[in-house]
Amino acid sequence: MTIPSFEDVLAARRRIAGAAHRTPVLTSRTADAATGATLFFKAENLQRAGAFKFRGAFNAIAALYDETRKRGVIAFSSGNHAQAIAYAAALQGVAATIVMPSDAPAMKAAATKGYGAEVVLYDRYTEDRETISRRLADETGGTLIPPFDHREVIAGQGTAVLELLEEVPELDIVVTPLGGGGLLAGSALVASALSPATSVIGVEPEAGNDGQQSFEKGEIVTIAVPKSIADGALTPALGHRNFPIIRQKVERIVTASDAQLVSTLRFFAERMKIVVEPTGCLAAAAILENVLDCRGKRVGIVLSGGNVDPKALAGFLA
Repeated sequence: MTIPSFEDVLAARRRIAGAAHRTPVLTSRTADAATGATLFFKAENLQRAGAFKFRGAFNAIAALYDETRKRGVIAFSSGNHAQAIAYAAALQGVAATIVMPSDAPAMKAAATKGYGAEVVLYDRYTEDRETISRRLADETGGTLIPPFDHREVIAGQGTAVLELLEEVPELDIVVTPLGGGGLLAGSALVASALSPATSVIGVEPEAGNDGQQSFEKGEIVTIAVPKSIADGALTPALGHRNFPIIRQKVERIVTASDAQLVSTLRFFAERMKIVVEPTGCLAAAAILENVLDCRGKRVGIVLSGGNVDPKALAGFLA
């Protein structure tokens, strides 16, 4: 098992250059006034395929040998990694098969199919997506690219905070959403290399705090599949490649409730005029809802995605 390094993040940036958007860093005087901090929002909700996942997906496929690419790729995901792999594969002329839960947001499933991928559905509460994906990989000879426990995926995700720290140096804190840990691990690799004084904090759904438990216990803790509106972070355990990085380079892991995510989603829609999905609101919710006291600090916040079903969005804003 190979643990990614900062050099892998730099290699990822070279591979994804010209394919991934360099997303903007947004600010809000209203948010600053409410928190007493100076906040910088890295808007990965404006990334291709609607989420930071495009970075890792494109990098992972681009790193494959030509002969391997011909056999296609397999992925499992509740939505954003699915769309990212499907789109990145299409751009690189690679066939993709995605294993998705039957209750995945309809918009994400439709987008995945729209990018040209074959979608295989499963029941997230009674079936194991990894087992299904490995079987498909064995049957087709395709390469399995998991959503977070993968060297090139982690490295690709780290490029978001690489851009953030280049644009806004001397941050006191970087806060990212936490599901399986790819984004948090990649962000921690970058921060420790470029800005060692910057603290890195992960935020996961209150209903699924396996990362927090793992961090505090010092070993990976597995929980039952959680239920939360943060559908992109409903993982039962962290990855084996990212946990060592998180344990060594992350300062703290906290949680946000569904109610706090809805409040934060509304803030972005009403005050900053942007759409951020519930999972993408995790890091911001910890700041705006006072889970973390960041008064007097310069804080970088990753808004990880914007893929929320319009009907669900209308319900959150009602």
